[in-house]
Amino acid sequence: MDVLTWVMQRRLVLADRAERLRKELAGLDAEVARLEVAEVVFGQFADAQRAGRADDPAMAEELERVTTGPGAGGMLLVPHREEGMDAGVLPADYQAILKAVAGIEGAVRAGDVALALGRGVQPAQVEPLRGQLRRLADRGWLQRTPSGRYTLR
Repeated sequence: MDVLTWVMQRRLVLADRAERLRKELAGLDAEVARLEVAEVVFGQFADAQRAGRADDPAMAEELERVTTGPGAGGMLLVPHREEGMDAGVLPADYQAILKAVAGIEGAVRAGDVALALGRGVQPAQVEPLRGQLRRLADRGWLQRTPSGRYTLR
């Protein structure tokens, strides 16, 4: 077998593997989105339970909203940004993140955004935000620098 044939075959094998991995990654992203929604719903329910309003109709409406809206059943919570699309299509917490990034000059770290949002800077408070920033970057809403900082597109 000559080198050119080997290179072409290897490229085809790797392209096929890359496509399978992209599909697997998309499935994992969908699962992460569903788990994020479940985490939000559980947190709201736990807060409502502590406050003694777990049977509040507003809680039932919120549960309905988050289980039938984007992020539920495999729908993307954060859609891929397309030309002419504005941040209004994003969930409120992601809109707040974009606004915080816009309000800080230069490329920002996840901890900077956490402070701008009034959150703590402990790892347990910053890591979920870091995931949201990465998701916004992966879907075209933000740009991620090689050093792991974020800027608006």
